[in-house]
Amino acid sequence: MNCSLGLMLNLSACLTLTACTVAGPAKPNDPFYAPKLVPTEGRTPPLNGSLYTDSSSLDLFSDRKARRVGDIITIDLKEQTVSQKKANVGSSKASNYAMKNPTILGAPLGLGSVNLGTEAGSTNDFKGKGDAAQSNNLQGNITVTVTEILPNGTLVVRGEKWMTINRGDEYLRITGMVRPDDVGADNTVLSTRVANARISYSGTGAMADASETGWLGKFFNSGLWPF
Repeated sequence: MNCSLGLMLNLSACLTLTACTVAGPAKPNDPFYAPKLVPTEGRTPPLNGSLYTDSSSLDLFSDRKARRVGDIITIDLKEQTVSQKKANVGSSKASNYAMKNPTILGAPLGLGSVNLGTEAGSTNDFKGKGDAAQSNNLQGNITVTVTEILPNGTLVVRGEKWMTINRGDEYLRITGMVRPDDVGADNTVLSTRVANARISYSGTGAMADASETGWLGKFFNSGLWPF
């Protein structure tokens, strides 16, 4: 009785810990993915009677690519991964052993009609086969902002996109580092050119909840369940 009570208490504690470790659903307007706003610089008065200032100059020969904190850049998602693995293993081993009936001075040795000769053999066969395949494809685009510029000029970008469809929300989040040379003239960059990329595509709502395993089922399918 005491053992059963102790097992129930341990099970309840494990279930409680498992429920507490389940992360809550993602929500929009996460401060981590929020754009980094830079205060607008006021117009500086002209110096030495000059008509031109840095804050109001017009550059006729530069492009409009992102290069400062707070600038906007569009990431073209072209993610596709295909993996396939096959394994076919086979082994076979056979052994035989035979010993004739011993003789003494040409006369067979035995106990009456019992023959002392023996013979043994064994055969081992093994065959194994495995096959695994996985494919992922993500296409689209997301516009993010520059949140930091590293000392070597690399742009740190971050952003999210939320879409409300029927009874649920779908969101796309991305963080990473972009080299300014990889940004095209139209201020876009391929996702394959984003270093240290973290791309998340998921959803929330009734459809997402229906396709997710409950916390009790996760416990029984996890390594915490000892049976």
